[in-house]
Amino acid sequence: MFEWDLLRDNGERTLWPPAPGIPPAACLAVLSSRTLRDAVEVAMRYSEPPYAAGQLTFAEAAGEARLIFHDQEIPQDARAAHTERVMTAIQLFGRELLAVGMPMHRVSFRHSGPADTSRYRAIFGIDPIFGAAANEAAFDSMYLDLPLPQPTAWVRGTREQLCRNLLTRRHARAGVSGTVRDLLVRNPDAVPDQAAVAAELFMSPRTLSRRLNAEATSFRALLDEVRQMLAEELLCHTEMTTEQVATRLGYAEAASFIRAFRRWRGCPPQEFRSHTQRANSLVPQPV
Repeated sequence: MFEWDLLRDNGERTLWPPAPGIPPAACLAVLSSRTLRDAVEVAMRYSEPPYAAGQLTFAEAAGEARLIFHDQEIPQDARAAHTERVMTAIQLFGRELLAVGMPMHRVSFRHSGPADTSRYRAIFGIDPIFGAAANEAAFDSMYLDLPLPQPTAWVRGTREQLCRNLLTRRHARAGVSGTVRDLLVRNPDAVPDQAAVAAELFMSPRTLSRRLNAEATSFRALLDEVRQMLAEELLCHTEMTTEQVATRLGYAEAASFIRAFRRWRGCPPQEFRSHTQRANSLVPQPV
């Protein structure tokens, strides 16, 4: 049974994000990745299959990258359907991330396949190998380090919504300041300046400053608020390095981000992460 029917009915956007077990901050990190390698590393660290069982792993050797789905723990009568759904989800997400789908040169399944494989070709672009030793999607590892293309409308919209949700949970805003903040989170790694935001709101930069002053804030304060809150989410809920966080927040170099973070929190990012982790470890866990 090929799982495309299920995915087509529900829409591929139901698959990601968030899958169970993946923090929203990690989803944001994946969608803000500069390269496919960045996206795969974050996804593999936090991903749990959004289905009953199984494990997804990544391997790279001899110029080939492989995403492997281990289905041995899935009941026999459900194994093929679950495996095909996971492998299809990989390709559908790759289509959004790369605009053209994962550049696969081999797709294989451990279970047997149908006589007509045309529907598989429609998704993967190639005929899968059935009865193989492993369930895997393989592609040339050169694609891992190429810059990702401009994000699709779905990636932009999903990334923006994730940012909004994270910010609103910590500090809700309304009025002009809320609108400005929404514009700032549309693309966290390439935020617009005040003149560009003012133009989108059909007002001059001076008028925008006056309107924000009336709400006891400023453009600089809102920009710092967005960057600080997203930085703290990424530091607390992912294992990304300081350099990776800085890149996803639009800083040209980590040193600039570290200086900004010191201004916000009075300590460097990694010290903040350590303090937060220690504090969380002291919180009693529910029995």
